[in-house]
Amino acid sequence: MAEQNEKAFQKQRMIGGVHGSVVSRKTPGKNGSRWYKNVGLGFKTPKEAIEGHYIDKKCPFTGNVAIRGRILNGVVKSTKMKRTIVIRRDYLHFVTKYQRYEKRHKNLSAHISPAFRCNDGDTVTVGQCRPLSKTVRFNVLKVTPRIAKGGKGFGKF
Repeated sequence: MAEQNEKAFQKQRMIGGVHGSVVSRKTPGKNGSRWYKNVGLGFKTPKEAIEGHYIDKKCPFTGNVAIRGRILNGVVKSTKMKRTIVIRRDYLHFVTKYQRYEKRHKNLSAHISPAFRCNDGDTVTVGQCRPLSKTVRFNVLKVTPRIAKGGKGFGKF
């Protein structure tokens, strides 16, 4: 049985009803079927997405979201929101007047599927998708656990 922790009953949209003939893959699950897909671009579908019981309509592997556009990397800054993380992207900006670089960063909100386990400091790869909310336009495709390293600061350099 799928994890039912919302007020409304959660089910996969692609199974049964009108979309029954469009199912790309099925594995044993609720009613003997669980729909999942390969997002392409060389990213593997996580085992939890194939064998898990979660329902997430914004998941790129089991939901109705297509990955297109940019693929970005960043470090997880916050995991306090439900199914959303904040990513910090560090970069260098060249100042012509002084012929030097200055450190800058941008924060980015991204949806994270329940298929992934993520903590602050992990490196993630995100892919652009349609707007999922007011600020979220990216979806997590891969999580790389943090390698223990001392010190706080501008991580990339």
